[in-house]
Amino acid sequence: MISSFIITFRETLEAALIISIILSYLIRTKQTRYNNIVYAGTVAGIIASIIGALLFINIAGGFEGKAEQIFEGITMIFGAFLLTTMILWMMKQRHIAHEIEQRVAVHVANSYKLGLFLLVFISVLREGIETVIFLGAASFVSTNNNLIWALAGIIAAVFLGYAIFVGSMKINLKRFFSITSILLILFAAGLVAHGVHELQEASIIPAIIEHVWDINPPLNSDGTYPLLHEKGYAGSILKGLLGYNGDPSLIEVLSWFGYLLLVLILWRNIEKVHKVI
Repeated sequence: MISSFIITFRETLEAALIISIILSYLIRTKQTRYNNIVYAGTVAGIIASIIGALLFINIAGGFEGKAEQIFEGITMIFGAFLLTTMILWMMKQRHIAHEIEQRVAVHVANSYKLGLFLLVFISVLREGIETVIFLGAASFVSTNNNLIWALAGIIAAVFLGYAIFVGSMKINLKRFFSITSILLILFAAGLVAHGVHELQEASIIPAIIEHVWDINPPLNSDGTYPLLHEKGYAGSILKGLLGYNGDPSLIEVLSWFGYLLLVLILWRNIEKVHKVI
């Protein structure tokens, strides 16, 4: 449930900030007659994202047995890849507001309404489709990643984005994105490990060592799961957020740590480039 909130909050806030940058520029340059184009692009992007979500649900529900395991495994690994590229791309964007304003200025100067519409539409749709894939992958990992928490993340991000737009709230966006990026990277590591697990279940990837350890304790006397069992309260949260597994295979463990090591190296390289610049 926490991962659902973080995913939708982060993705929605990114879209909200892009829209805020565009609207602020139009207000500052007294070009508010184009505001309706921005609103139309936003609504169209949201509708297209909802259609994408419905298609994803229908496709995901059409697989059974081995095909389902392969689909879920590929979706989780692909979701982790998208999360990673999104985070690393955001780290490189030091002047994103200026770049967006330049693109808006070109469209406005040439009265290119379609260009402005597509800029907003594609921005919203990109975040929406990413959210659909991330939430879909998260739902395969843990059933606790539900719609209520996802909606809560969207609502919170919309309110925060509006507060930033009207100037009633100031936050350190760099620090915010750094913290959420770390959480999403840990979540992505879990997606990779669980994706590998599903492909192992489908006999696509060998387990080598089936259980490196097994710390899933037996059920309590009343039939409930212990706290740290991966189906228990704490265990299920850790499973959905960090990819916790009480009895992982060797390949799962190596993929979890290997992913984190790779992202850490890429992260440090990007920071070194920024320091040089």
